[in-house]
Amino acid sequence: MTKPATIKLFLVTGQPDGLRTAEISNWSGIAVAGPRSDLTALKARQELKSPGLYFLIGEDEASDSTRIYIGESENVAKRLGGRDHTGKEFWVSAICFVSKDNNLTKGHINYLEGQLIKRAKELKIPAENGQGSGSSLPESDIADMDEFLAKIYQLLPILGLRVFEVPEKVNPDADDWLYCSIKGLQAKGRRTANGFLVAAGSQAVKAHRPSSKRWAKKRETMVDNGELIDRGEYLEFSRDLELTSPSTAGSIVRGGSTNGLKAWKNKAGITLKQIESE
Repeated sequence: MTKPATIKLFLVTGQPDGLRTAEISNWSGIAVAGPRSDLTALKARQELKSPGLYFLIGEDEASDSTRIYIGESENVAKRLGGRDHTGKEFWVSAICFVSKDNNLTKGHINYLEGQLIKRAKELKIPAENGQGSGSSLPESDIADMDEFLAKIYQLLPILGLRVFEVPEKVNPDADDWLYCSIKGLQAKGRRTANGFLVAAGSQAVKAHRPSSKRWAKKRETMVDNGELIDRGEYLEFSRDLELTSPSTAGSIVRGGSTNGLKAWKNKAGITLKQIESE
């Protein structure tokens, strides 16, 4: 269970999407984030001239989803300005994590990088690097680093990277489930804090609507990365999947543009639009 936390967010330039730092009370770490256009200022930050982790963030044009690079370095600032990263075109922003007391070792950051890459694979996140070095640590250090990792996961959404969030666990028999049906197939879903969750085992039509090239591309990508499984006559969601909206969820289920507020209904047949208007 995520613990309550007090977060201190400092906007260095005054801009909400500009250079900023984030800290959690009683935590030894600090996050520094900013757009690529502020790379010079990022590299100049004294905190980043020490061991830490970083995320390079952009968009995957093929799937219209977030694309990331997860890295570690004994000098994060120097690494960000290196030729191999400045030569990567996809990324538009960076989020970095270091220790305020310079207590992270090479073994620590290798372990953290390995755990982050492992989670990215589990969540099917398009990542530039798919192999972390990992590191063997003493049991006490692993406990400390797992706590550090929990703080990273807590801060990432605050700094604009939400892909590592795991959908909240819900009661499979809860009364607030909604259903989207088409051609004898049915999907089950519900509103969440970040969008709309479609439950594992939900069904989707196999054929795309000819006019919906955008959703055809999205669904094909989901099949390729294992989020949708081809069951012959239909597609099936392999796991609970959180999407951006009811309409996005409905469009994937129905194979083309869908008004999710009307397509999703409760057991009594009342639409999501009616439920929310009441």
